[in-house]
Amino acid sequence: MTTRSHAASLQLSRATRERFVAATEPLIAPVGQAVLERLVVLASQTGNAREMQENRDGLLAFQTHGAHWVAMSQAAWRKALVGSTAEGPSTNSLSHLELIGDEVVETSILSSRLAQLIQDKANFELNDLRLRIQHLEGTHELSAKDILKPEALARVLVDQWLATGMNRGLWNKVQDQVQQHMVEGVVQAYKDANAFLVGKDVMPEIDLKSFVRRTGSASSGTAPLGGSFAGGGSASMGISAQLQAAAGSFAPAAIGVGRAQAGGDTMIATGGSPLLLARQRAQGVLLNLKRFVTARIGGDITQPRLNGGGEMVGGMGAGGGMGGGAPAFAAAIADAEAAYQIAASQYVVGEGATAIHHASAELRRRTSELKKKAPTTADKATVEIVALMFQAILAEERIPFSARVWFARLQMPVLRVAIAEPEFFGTLQHPARMLIDRMGSCVMGFDAAAISGSALEGEIRRVVQVIEQYPETGQRVFKLVFDEFVAFLNKYLTQSDTTQRVMSVAQQVEQKETMAIQYTIELRKMLNDMPVREEIREFLFKVWAEVLAIAALRYGAQDEQTVTLKRAASDLVWAASAKPNRNDRTRVIQDLPKLLQRLRQGMTLLGIVGEPQEAHIKTIGATLSDAFLSKTEAIPPAKIEAMAKRLANLEDFVSDEGTTDLPLDAASIELLLGVDAASIEVVPDTGTKVGEDMLAWAHELQVGTWFMLDHNDRVNQVQFVWRSDRKQLHLFASSDGRSFLIQVGRLASYLQAGLLVPAEEETLTVRATREALAKLDANPERLLN
Repeated sequence: MTTRSHAASLQLSRATRERFVAATEPLIAPVGQAVLERLVVLASQTGNAREMQENRDGLLAFQTHGAHWVAMSQAAWRKALVGSTAEGPSTNSLSHLELIGDEVVETSILSSRLAQLIQDKANFELNDLRLRIQHLEGTHELSAKDILKPEALARVLVDQWLATGMNRGLWNKVQDQVQQHMVEGVVQAYKDANAFLVGKDVMPEIDLKSFVRRTGSASSGTAPLGGSFAGGGSASMGISAQLQAAAGSFAPAAIGVGRAQAGGDTMIATGGSPLLLARQRAQGVLLNLKRFVTARIGGDITQPRLNGGGEMVGGMGAGGGMGGGAPAFAAAIADAEAAYQIAASQYVVGEGATAIHHASAELRRRTSELKKKAPTTADKATVEIVALMFQAILAEERIPFSARVWFARLQMPVLRVAIAEPEFFGTLQHPARMLIDRMGSCVMGFDAAAISGSALEGEIRRVVQVIEQYPETGQRVFKLVFDEFVAFLNKYLTQSDTTQRVMSVAQQVEQKETMAIQYTIELRKMLNDMPVREEIREFLFKVWAEVLAIAALRYGAQDEQTVTLKRAASDLVWAASAKPNRNDRTRVIQDLPKLLQRLRQGMTLLGIVGEPQEAHIKTIGATLSDAFLSKTEAIPPAKIEAMAKRLANLEDFVSDEGTTDLPLDAASIELLLGVDAASIEVVPDTGTKVGEDMLAWAHELQVGTWFMLDHNDRVNQVQFVWRSDRKQLHLFASSDGRSFLIQVGRLASYLQAGLLVPAEEETLTVRATREALAKLDANPERLLN
């Protein structure tokens, strides 16, 4: 590594920041254009009057201030470079907590969302750049205002947005566009900054051992690499713990906010949504593993590698299998896999614990043989890490024995793909990980009796056998069977008669409520410029829109009965308008009995009978009588006819947009199909506001996952089995036969309040990786021995 003076090092670190600002500043203008396009779309959408007005106001505000925001953001970003020097570490200790205003907190929340996305996308690059800058500047931590931190640019954009006079609500509407057009460019800027420093011979290979801070007695000299952390500072911190701490130092400062009200101010502490924190922890485990192995073997197992002859050792071959650098080793893995399959077939049937013991011992023996044949240290490390991961999986007692023996047979296929595709260790989205995690999350909630001999066990067996049959296809076969397994789950978990009935009813409730909202919107648009009495408007919006929805659902949108009820709406509007013409009054008197009969039929269909129905008829009758005496302008017949035609084909004019708030209760389910809802625990929305991150989490729940549900002071273990087409309704089933139909807003609030928590805090492969790393941390010699 080049030796340079301190002044030269500081000059190089400043040049890096200047290049970073120069690379990211051009991203701001296209963001402004994307925001404008989004607001134009929002302003053209239909919805309730308040939303439409807000969207129009938002577009007008951005048209007025948008260009100024872009210019101010660019100028502020350039100016931020001045204060971004080695001015000392940021302070996060409790002794530096201070009370700050709510507005500052809200602004921090807005900017932290963008910052966290950047952090997630550029995890490795960020940490490499941080270490290189610290090396140049001789510091232990970057400045609190350093422009290289993800929150720096995010904070500039939000601050300048508010400085122009645009509000936080408008930012929330367009933040997705900001994120889409910023994140990839910023991540690339981090990569370019690292490449620039490597080109200047600044830590081409990062030796993490030099960054491990050690404490302990003077007699110990240096701490052992695999040392563990002990309280009181008497022992050295284990390398994985140090790496986790190092990885966290670049995290945005305001992922989430904890509040302690005091005189209108807020004490801020870092945090985040459980989903976000879980992803951070999971990614941190992979980062720790990467750093640990890099420190031991001097290479990165998450990247393709070259052997001494310049051939690719890690990476995809032409057929998606192992690269051509080590054909003998590939053959050895294939032989070990075939031998294990033969051995495993002898003890799949029998006493579960004995089968698992034999499987574990056999796999350990095969692992030892493969490590001896591994051509590189990276391959040896890969063999050991995969073996340790599967040891952890086989030791997971919550997975029934009959499923674990099939999980064991995936070790050799996963080893093959981990060597051929090193990104297996670098991403949570590798198909092999996703498959194991999905199967694990599903089976860990069942007892052994429920799994043994079931269709689920048969599907797991089929999945494993398909993977074994196509060893040369790499991750493609894992992706194929993952998609097939998800499709299987969607059918398997909903095959019981009770669940099918609940699904059918819930789906139709959602359709009915969605259609009612859509019809209400269209009716409002039709009557927008018509002189219609308020009583008639109220009846059409609150009663008749639901009548049309349930008729369309029960009979069909173009069924004769539904068409007749649609026509009744336009007839009622005409009948209730002013009637200065004698012929019109005569016609109303003649048609009134039929009109009232159709109105009664519709209300009966909706369940409005007896006194409530008579009250509506009485109000309508009084309104019609007033129309005879009214001197106001009559509604032209052409408008009435146009309304009738639009009503007849109402479904052509409606869409799903804007229909997110659906009323839901057990009574509406019983009303719809006459089904007794006693076996269904309906949990509707309550109107409680929840964060967008919680709604996003609710939408991302995976079918088959187990949860602990605390509802009405009773805790149930439930499995997520179904989500409705419009993602409004979610069905959870408990082992005692009860079903919980939860609306999306309530689901998000339960997640937020901790009333619905995943039964497993980590996915199966993340937990297995963590346990493997713990063993390596304690016994690092085993990685290569």
